[in-house]
Amino acid sequence: MSDQSTPISGPGMLIDHRFGAVAGQFFRTFRRRPQGGGALTIHLNGQPVLDIWTGWADTGRPWEYDTMALSYSSGKGVAATVANRLIERGALALDEPVSTYWPEFAAHGKQDITVSDVLRHRAGLQRIRGLSGNPQDMLDHDYLAAALAAQAPDPWRARASGYHGLTFGTLVAEIAQRATGAKFDELLQSELRDPVGDNDFWFGVPPSQRHRIARLTQRLNIARIPFDRLLAPIGALPSSLLRSATSAAYDGWADLSRGERAYDTMMPSWNGVFTARSLSRMYSAIANDGLTEGRRLFRPETTRALAEMPPNSTFDYVLGVPPHFARGYHRAPVGTKISRHALGHYGIGGSGGLALPHLGLSLGFVTNHLGNHANSIGDARLPHFAHLAVRALRATQYPAPWGSTALVSSGDRT
Repeated sequence: MSDQSTPISGPGMLIDHRFGAVAGQFFRTFRRRPQGGGALTIHLNGQPVLDIWTGWADTGRPWEYDTMALSYSSGKGVAATVANRLIERGALALDEPVSTYWPEFAAHGKQDITVSDVLRHRAGLQRIRGLSGNPQDMLDHDYLAAALAAQAPDPWRARASGYHGLTFGTLVAEIAQRATGAKFDELLQSELRDPVGDNDFWFGVPPSQRHRIARLTQRLNIARIPFDRLLAPIGALPSSLLRSATSAAYDGWADLSRGERAYDTMMPSWNGVFTARSLSRMYSAIANDGLTEGRRLFRPETTRALAEMPPNSTFDYVLGVPPHFARGYHRAPVGTKISRHALGHYGIGGSGGLALPHLGLSLGFVTNHLGNHANSIGDARLPHFAHLAVRALRATQYPAPWGSTALVSSGDRT
């Protein structure tokens, strides 16, 4: 593989010999320039064992050590982590009605919807289509939060979870702000960035950091049809279930999410910008009794509660399949199956992060190459990397010998 097709730059990479097969598969994934680039980080027992990157962040710009990417719904897991920190220290309570913190939320019969309902996607507030005729309003946190508070809940919420694709993060952020009196970015700093020692959790990226962002290479299409436009005619069919499912996105969102405006605002449902390293660090704490790289994010009893991931519903009225949302995370696919031992949050197009607490393992993956040419929405790369990591760990089941972790510098990968 030539340096032209797989550029490598920046500080040394980290490859523990036990995860060499994972690294090999990762590099093969980005073997051609049109495939963009990406980064993959793995932690084991709170310490990094794999930290690698390759490919292109943009035309003529290699992916580097500190390159980051807009990671769509991966940000829901980050917002959930902030909420769970607030729950741990008593600023929020799972079984408390949302209206305790946010009185306007009680409108239209929502007075009994709890914080837990929101985190489990059982609030019935997935509808965003039709809340405004101006897509720019949907980038205004205050406007969207007020519109959701004034909305009647979807009656399907009584029967199943309904994935709040573009509204979950706004709900969580507003609840957190109302409960604490602090701005959500301030909470992001105090409840996540500072505890894990990593600043690369962004909902809105300052101009001084935007040179690090990888440009997304594809539109969000299914069979070359824009994802959001595909939903509109389906929602017009005479079915309340289909109307509920297709109300979770609005026309113009797919293209808007790829433009510069996406970095100007706070939309924790979908505009989170992260490195693979930051995501793996966060989930490492959940996988390792609350500790990541010697820093405490959660108490051990909190991580045990998060790892329970109880069943939610037999189906999801937006997604169809039941990902079993709990505490803001979902059961995560590992290989081809959703594992009850894995939790995290994946984003459309491929990026995401997960924890496997029973193994002390976490992974973070970010990419600017969304899905594949036929379908840029779904992607199996992170589940496959997770499967390979689990298989590699189980094949060894012994600590890495002294000196077995390789630091790979720029241009030295073989």
